[in-house]
Amino acid sequence: FMGSGKSTLGRQLAHQLRVEFVDLDRQVEINAGISIPEIFAHLGEKKFREIESQVLREALDVQSGIIAIGGGAPCNEINIRLIKQKTVSVYLKISIPELAARLASSPTPRPLLEGKTLEETMKSIVDLLNQRETYYNQADLILESDSITPALLLNALKNFLP
Repeated sequence: FMGSGKSTLGRQLAHQLRVEFVDLDRQVEINAGISIPEIFAHLGEKKFREIESQVLREALDVQSGIIAIGGGAPCNEINIRLIKQKTVSVYLKISIPELAARLASSPTPRPLLEGKTLEETMKSIVDLLNQRETYYNQADLILESDSITPALLLNALKNFLP
C-alpha cells in the first residue's frame, strides 16, 4: 500500500543483495514521460493502470532483482497471477493510523488522496484496503511492520528470500 515503505526497503534490500532494483512507479513515469499525478490528471486512472501493468510485465522478466510495485499493481487477476508465477511477493502491512500519519507527512504526491483532509484520507485508506486486501493477502510473506525497525524488516526479508 502507498506509504508502507516498499521503495525505501526495496532499494536497501537490492543494495545489500547486490541485485537490480526497479521502482515500478518511477519506471511508469519514465515510460510515460510524465509524472504519475500528470498521468492521472491528463490520461486517467485506467490508462495509468494499463501502463503500470505493462511495466510490471517487463520488470518481472528481469531474472533477479527487487521490484517495488505500486499499491494498486497486484489488484487485478492478471497481475496477481503473474506476480505469483514469477516471483516471491511481500506485503508490508501497516495499520491505518500509521499509514495516514506517513501519508500526511510524505512529500510524494498521491493522486488517489489529493486534496483530502486527514479524516477523508483515513476513510480513503480504509476503502482502498477493503478493495485490495484480498490481493495483498496472497503475498508469500506478510510483514506487519508498524513497530518493526527497517533493519529488522531487512533481515526478515533477507532470511525469507530464496
